[in-house]
Amino acid sequence: MAWTTGRVKRIRALGWMVPTLAALITPSALAQGATAPNRPKRQVVISVPDRKLVVMESGAVLRVFDVAVGADLSPSPTGAFEIVSRLTEPTYYHSGVVIPPGESNPLGPRWVGLNKKGYGIHGTNAPRSIGKAASHGCIRMRNRDIVQFFALVNVGDIVEIHGQRDEQIAEIFGGEATEETAVAQAQSSGTGAAGGQ
Repeated sequence: MAWTTGRVKRIRALGWMVPTLAALITPSALAQGATAPNRPKRQVVISVPDRKLVVMESGAVLRVFDVAVGADLSPSPTGAFEIVSRLTEPTYYHSGVVIPPGESNPLGPRWVGLNKKGYGIHGTNAPRSIGKAASHGCIRMRNRDIVQFFALVNVGDIVEIHGQRDEQIAEIFGGEATEETAVAQAQSSGTGAAGGQ
């Protein structure tokens, strides 16, 4: 199966008319980072306290997923990041350990890498960890969910990870912002040089 973009140029090969390679985008090319044509960028918002991830486009919620986040000793990074890689059936590498794709692979069937080295959104071989603070900092999803998520996002899409329930998180997931967040926002909006950093 292949997707074509624009007008397809064909060449004669062994008596057959075939599309040129430049005119084809294969599913594996999309998996390795090519973006879908004519699709607006999407925004992924993750709430660490809610253990939830939402995919949005133009302000509209497309899908909400339950996730596992970083444990207390290895918290998930917070801030705005960008998706820089997408891999199907990734191999796990860590401190001399190499685990090929399969049931025992802690990354599950998909890896969505962020522009913070070593961090990403992936599947898991520990589905009971979903909904908990249990990872080494990455965002874990159920394997069926990471496959669906993977199809919704592309390289260049923005990922925001929120460590507190701020007003944006309260608006998306319901509930209220925490008092700590409201105080921190009030302090950061001051006129000091560090405001907003």
